Amino acid sequence: MSRARLSSFAAPPGPVVAALAALRERYEVPDPGAEGFPADALAEAEAAAAAWRADGPARLLAGGARDARDLPLVTIDPPGSMDLDQAIALERLDAGAVPDGGPASGGADGTANALRDAIADPGAGEAVYRVSYAIASLATFVTPGGSLDAELARRGETVYLPDAPTPLHPPVLAHGAASLLPDQERPACLWTIDLDATGAVAAARVERALVRSRARLTYQEVQAALDDGAPLPDAVPTELPALLAAVGELRQDQEAARGGVSLPAPEHEIERDGEAYRLAFRVPVAVEGFNAQISLLTGICAARIMVDAGLGILRTMPPAAEEDRRRLRRVARALRIDWPDSLPYAELVRGLDASDPAHLAFMDHALTLFRGSGYLALLPGSDPLADDEAQHAAIAARYAHVTAPLRRLVDRYGLEACLAACDGRGAPDWVVEALPGLPEAMAVTGRRANAASRGAIDAIEALVLAGHEGEVFDAVITSERDGRGEVMLDDPAVLGTVVGRSLPVGQDVRVRLESVDVAAGRTRFRLEAEG
Repeated sequence: MSRARLSSFAAPPGPVVAALAALRERYEVPDPGAEGFPADALAEAEAAAAAWRADGPARLLAGGARDARDLPLVTIDPPGSMDLDQAIALERLDAGAVPDGGPASGGADGTANALRDAIADPGAGEAVYRVSYAIASLATFVTPGGSLDAELARRGETVYLPDAPTPLHPPVLAHGAASLLPDQERPACLWTIDLDATGAVAAARVERALVRSRARLTYQEVQAALDDGAPLPDAVPTELPALLAAVGELRQDQEAARGGVSLPAPEHEIERDGEAYRLAFRVPVAVEGFNAQISLLTGICAARIMVDAGLGILRTMPPAAEEDRRRLRRVARALRIDWPDSLPYAELVRGLDASDPAHLAFMDHALTLFRGSGYLALLPGSDPLADDEAQHAAIAARYAHVTAPLRRLVDRYGLEACLAACDGRGAPDWVVEALPGLPEAMAVTGRRANAASRGAIDAIEALVLAGHEGEVFDAVITSERDGRGEVMLDDPAVLGTVVGRSLPVGQDVRVRLESVDVAAGRTRFRLEAEG
């Protein structure tokens, strides 16, 4: 199946705006932009941003933060992104070297050294690569117990809808003072993670720092530089793309060895083309996978720090049920995908090709293998975790959300717990007091965000196809049960319901659009061969 970026099928702006407004009302999603925030919360955010502009960098350094403005950090995000949570710098170390400011530079009590040894991977060798990963420091701007803090707890996370996102934080912070924009001095939670020649963690810690990003890059720009040597801005280290690929591939190997899974499934996207809205399936470029591995690496290190400290919050996911694993093997056989008993699931997934219809159908089923993700708060006085407790099954390790605090509430608390542990001090009271309620708060707000985002795709799928009833489309059937299944159209990029007496899952087919229900966001197709 082709994966064209633009389609001739489009949804007109008027009905789309009306549908998205209805979704916001149904799921109680605030209006986008600053106008959706209570006046007192917005005033707090504006005052915090003004205070940072006035003398924030000087105050941060006076408080003991590291001056890391010399690090050649860059951000790598989708085009046009303004809420920049992460900035990265990579370097190859001399054998056994630990430069100043790295994980071995702790306080006089040796706290950092002890912590470094505690979270290193068993058997890790000498450090070969250094990952410096700056994460936006939202605790610098949010007053615990204030009006803004209360509004953030209510929102939980950024809700992405095609006309405009509803941000977790006011734009003055999310797109301004707290965002790691290029050529701006910003407060950050700076992770320093050393890896050995195999990608295993040799050392890791996090500290408050003052940073300055060199450039705002896109995934496509870095991929072009990696593939074809396309030029990047002069401020970007020339070795960055190659180092990102080297570290990313090593971490992918580590993931496979753990039994973790990163599924290369196409992403269902809504694109705005002038005033029209179009749908597309987009297969991520390799650099996105490498960049994601840096985030996963940081979350794994953060989880170890929290578990060792006995305080924090983990992202969890139970193991797949045995019946679900057997079901997936049956799907592989039906799709004629070779899956020997000796081949681990993670290795099979790494070899899938999203351009192959059968593989695409298998991915659709595989996405349901791991379910039931949630959060687990580690509280003072609680019993230590057993080795097999609180794992994230898809990652095959303990894991924590700490790399997207501009867009997700829980990350601010996890970062502060890790900072306290690395400093050898107790976590702030506001962190400890909030931990018991965070799992439920994130569950509620996550369901709301997911429902609104899914509803937007359903609505635009229906709007794109309205008026095309009776037309025939190229497609792949991704699932089937009792004469009813799901079909993925090539163009436009729509997932709909298909009916028929015999649905050939994983094969290219032609389907006829029978009906469109715009109000419900549903489309129904029938195999063309059956008339």
